[in-house]
Amino acid sequence: MDKDNKKVALVTGSTHGIGESIILELAKIGFSIVINGASTKELPNDYKNKLKEIFKGELEDKYIYIQANVGKTEDRKKLVDGIKKKFNRIDVLVNNAGVGPIQRGEMLEMTEESYDRVMGINLKGPFFLTQTIAKWMIELNETLKDEYQPYIINISSISRYTVSLNRGEYCISKAGMTMMTKLFAVRLAEEGIPVFEISPGIIDTPLTKPRYEMYDKLINEGVAPIKRWGTPIDIAKPVVAIVSCLIPFSTGTVLDIDGGFHLHRL
Repeated sequence: MDKDNKKVALVTGSTHGIGESIILELAKIGFSIVINGASTKELPNDYKNKLKEIFKGELEDKYIYIQANVGKTEDRKKLVDGIKKKFNRIDVLVNNAGVGPIQRGEMLEMTEESYDRVMGINLKGPFFLTQTIAKWMIELNETLKDEYQPYIINISSISRYTVSLNRGEYCISKAGMTMMTKLFAVRLAEEGIPVFEISPGIIDTPLTKPRYEMYDKLINEGVAPIKRWGTPIDIAKPVVAIVSCLIPFSTGTVLDIDGGFHLHRL
């Protein structure tokens, strides 16, 4: 991508882990970037330093950080308004923000509070953010025409089809995201907006840290054919491939980046 390219990418939930890795890789190929987090008030200096290195010191015009909870209507508006004010365009939306249950436990004791929180951030928020961004992308497509190729990418999980009884609300949210991918893929195909889904396996992130020993044991015992932890860069690289138009004849596609976990074996 040309260094003077004005393409802009939004990655939700990108203050750490998978989201941060996606941001850094998109920055490396020339995207201006929108970083988002719900609980982080200001971007840490070490994060900014990584960006400065990538952008050769020209940082302020190449990124914006917007604190917003995608599960809240007013925060989604704040996010979109902030992007319009800063860049006045959007080329890539990566729906990465997600949370687990308030507390893992017996499914029959799941609370409505935990269910609503997880579904709001993991599914409702991404759905309505995508709805808003898609409308904007359609407008941009009409004005920029051949100079514009937008993409929408949803980050789901092996939990979209794998039962975990102690976090049922999370599984339901990710299963819903897979249908969300299909719905938007069909609706937006005529608009020239491909929609992809990346389904990570067991990835070394802050979300898995509390249960590191459990997952490490499963990996070593062969829960997936490739016996290693996944890393955030393993998820970021397919995002780069998609937005680099290396998978041009596809939409609604799910990329299983899980070490082969999805393979049925005897």
